[in-house]
Amino acid sequence: MPEQQVGNQGEAVSPPEDLVPSQELITFVLGGGDKADFKRAGREYFGFFTELCGLQPHEHVLEIGSGVGRKALPLTSYLNSEGRFEGLDIVPEGVEWCNENISARYPNFRFQVADIYNTRYNRDGQVKAEEYVFPYEDGSFDFVFLASVFTHMLPEGMDHYLGEIKRVMKVGGRCLITYFLINDEARGLLERGESKLEFPYDHGDYLVHVEEDPEGTIAYREDVVRGLYEKHGLVIREPIHHGLWAGREKWLTWQDLIIADRPG
Repeated sequence: MPEQQVGNQGEAVSPPEDLVPSQELITFVLGGGDKADFKRAGREYFGFFTELCGLQPHEHVLEIGSGVGRKALPLTSYLNSEGRFEGLDIVPEGVEWCNENISARYPNFRFQVADIYNTRYNRDGQVKAEEYVFPYEDGSFDFVFLASVFTHMLPEGMDHYLGEIKRVMKVGGRCLITYFLINDEARGLLERGESKLEFPYDHGDYLVHVEEDPEGTIAYREDVVRGLYEKHGLVIREPIHHGLWAGREKWLTWQDLIIADRPG
C-alpha cells in the first residue's frame, strides 16, 4: 500500500506542521508514538480509504474514535466542498484540538465529544457504549471507519455500535473497522508464542490482554464478529485483511481490518 496522501488534483501532500499536534498531546490521547508515527499512520489509512474502500472526494465520512485527527488530516486535502467529515471521540482534549486546528480551517470537518464511559479513557462518562446513540440522522454517511475502537470495547457495546453504524450508513455505503481477531491461524500463533501480543484470559467470545483491565486490549473470535455483521445486515468484503499483531508473515497493517458494505 503506497504511503502517500493524494490531494484533489492527485498530488502528494502532507499536513502543514502547525496542523500536527504537540508530542505531549499525541502521547496523552494516543498513548504513544511520535510526530513521524502520527503522519505515517495518517498516510497509511488514507491509502486504505481510497484504494480499498474507494472513497471519493464528494462523500460524507464518519470517524468513530477520531482522537487528535491523525486520520482526518490527510482527508483535508482530499474531500472537496461537497464532502463532509464528522468525528466522535471520548477524549475532550483531542476533540478540542481538532476543532481549534482543523475545523477552524476546514468548516466541512467537525468533531464532537461522545461522553461514553470507558474504564481506560473516560471513567466519568455518563452513557454506556451499549446505550449510546450516534448524534446523526439515518443514512447520513457514505463511509464510516473505526480504528482501534473495538479493540477496547466489550461485546454489548460492539454489538450496539454495529447497529448504529448500519443505521447512519447510506444504502450502498461501506465501513472499515479494525480488530484483533482470533481464528485458527491466530490461535496457533498464540499457542506457539509467535504472536507479538498475548491474550491469556479467555472469556469465550473474546479474550483480553489484562484480566483486571479488560477494555485495555480485547481480541474477538472471528466467527463471533462475522455473526454480528450478518445480524446487522453488513456484508463483509472478502478476504478479511489479517494483521501483523499475531506474528503472521503476510499482513497489511498491525490490526486485522474488515471492510463491509450496506447493501440495498
